[in-house]
Amino acid sequence: MSGNLVLCEIDSGTARLTLNRPERHNSLVPELLEDLLDAIAEVRRDNSVRVVVLAAEGRSFSTGGDLATFHDAEDMAVYGERIVGQLNEAILALLDLPLPVIARIQGPVTGGSLGLVLAADLVVLAEEAFIAPYYVEVGFSPDGGWSALLPERIGHARAAEIQLLNRQVDAEEAGRLGLAHAVVPAGTLDSQVNDWVEILSSKVQGGLHATKARLLAPARRAAIAQALEAERRGFIEQAARPETRAGVARFLGRAV
Repeated sequence: MSGNLVLCEIDSGTARLTLNRPERHNSLVPELLEDLLDAIAEVRRDNSVRVVVLAAEGRSFSTGGDLATFHDAEDMAVYGERIVGQLNEAILALLDLPLPVIARIQGPVTGGSLGLVLAADLVVLAEEAFIAPYYVEVGFSPDGGWSALLPERIGHARAAEIQLLNRQVDAEEAGRLGLAHAVVPAGTLDSQVNDWVEILSSKVQGGLHATKARLLAPARRAAIAQALEAERRGFIEQAARPETRAGVARFLGRAV
């Protein structure tokens, strides 16, 4: 078992990694990302695992970085360097898993937590789920693959429009854009996940592993890592600006 902020349950060949900070909408903090990295490493060590399900407790999948912890940090740039670095590690660790990863999304996905979804192989969204960036509202530079992965997935123009206007993408649109492979009523999320688990578990595992390896060829993996590192550097630079600290305070309703 991993730490309390990410639960890791392995049963009958399926590993379920569950973000477990529902009282804060599973917002990302270093401790949660450390637990997630430990859970992914635990899965890699267990040869019985055939499929990974990434899920979350509560109403939200994850609302990205916890802005309260940013606001309270003595140096937001130093804190940002740490947490975005961990997030990039988690994204790459999920991409590097030879096992198929299913993301079960029951609610909002905002900010850098989108990277965890983009790193999955199959994504199912509840009808009430949505995706939104919020970077231009707060003042941060995009992280979590918003510039490193999203334009490749949905096109540069659409990715730019969503982020510059801070536009919310509902589940139906996410499906049309290719960000979700299924959009279902919340009550049938687990049924869809279980259907995929059953199908994937029935396949020749070596074939699944080889397919994932070819889809993430070394040159593409290196390019993704480089783009994520550019996001990290940009985030640090912007987090050091007074306007960003003021933007975080305003967003939280605190004194600037």
